[in-house]
Amino acid sequence: MTWRDGDHPEAGGAEVYVERTAQLLTARGHSVTMFSAAFPGAAPHVDRGDVRIIRRGGRLTCYLRGLQFLRTIRRDVDVVIDVHNGVPFWAPLVSPAPVVSLVHHVHRDQWPIIFGSVLGRLGWLIESRLAPLVYRRCQYVTVSQATRDDLMALGVDRDRVAITYSGNDIPGDLDSYSQVSRSAHPSLMVLGRLVPHKHFETAIDILADLGSRFPQLTLDVVGGGYWDDELRAHAVFRKVSDRVHFHGFVDEHTKRTLLSRAWVVLLPSHKEGWGLTIVEAGLHGTPSVAFSFAGGVTESIVDDETGLLADDVSQMAVHVERLLGDAPLREKYGDNARRHAQSFSWESTTLQLEGALNRAVEHHQR
Repeated sequence: MTWRDGDHPEAGGAEVYVERTAQLLTARGHSVTMFSAAFPGAAPHVDRGDVRIIRRGGRLTCYLRGLQFLRTIRRDVDVVIDVHNGVPFWAPLVSPAPVVSLVHHVHRDQWPIIFGSVLGRLGWLIESRLAPLVYRRCQYVTVSQATRDDLMALGVDRDRVAITYSGNDIPGDLDSYSQVSRSAHPSLMVLGRLVPHKHFETAIDILADLGSRFPQLTLDVVGGGYWDDELRAHAVFRKVSDRVHFHGFVDEHTKRTLLSRAWVVLLPSHKEGWGLTIVEAGLHGTPSVAFSFAGGVTESIVDDETGLLADDVSQMAVHVERLLGDAPLREKYGDNARRHAQSFSWESTTLQLEGALNRAVEHHQR
């Protein structure tokens, strides 16, 4: 049960995790049905490989529709994975089968940004107080030690939280991308959904602030979302619109080509469960810079080995300037990032997830 599937216009790293592991679970002999929200132009159900995807409701109503759907099939279900994106599906309220709560990260900082102060406080109350109560007997799964620590701070027992690091898609033609030349002039890249809590404005600010040192520096913004117009306006405001290139959603080949050409990838988000963008960039030998307080990125980046972690925006700009101006260091980090990225696979992630599901079923049967 997840509020978005991989075809949703706002799909991100969490949806990649769900879809990759769902496919590999079916390859291991399991039957997987995915419930998610509908969206304009979406078929009400679709088969993706051996995974059945059912779509009902919208961004908010999908939770009620999800419970209704679960009630109709609950006698045929061995285990439910309830993906908690701020608000869970509340599956324990209707499911006789064990429920596993999949949490990529907690949303304390995101609530007020997206919904304002009043609704933001209500959302955080639901996530931090009500959800741990409803899921108090459930197995949890998350993608980083940082998120496990955050869950423990909400009262979840450490022993009930399994870590399943996100995998990485390693293309069969990976070597061909090593032949792609870096851009002729210094370049930065951000990759992800264009939403306010990703803070891509920070990348635009850094581009503008480093203009005197690197007058030909450019920024590639890859991804789509409802914050697109605001980011374009910010680029105009900072007088760098001619050096910020908005690509929108791109295909896999274009994404990998852009990652291979970039000198440095930025992830200025203040909270990430893992940081899939970082290991995707690392696969192509591109180092990343992110915030040290952003959670899972402290594990997807090995600080001062595969990239750099910054304590604030000023330090992030200093780190970026350092990497852009030091080719040997940039290459060293890139080589380390490539090795680090290749240590993660969706096969390993799926085995870890399967283990957590089996433990939940065994515990439920006792």
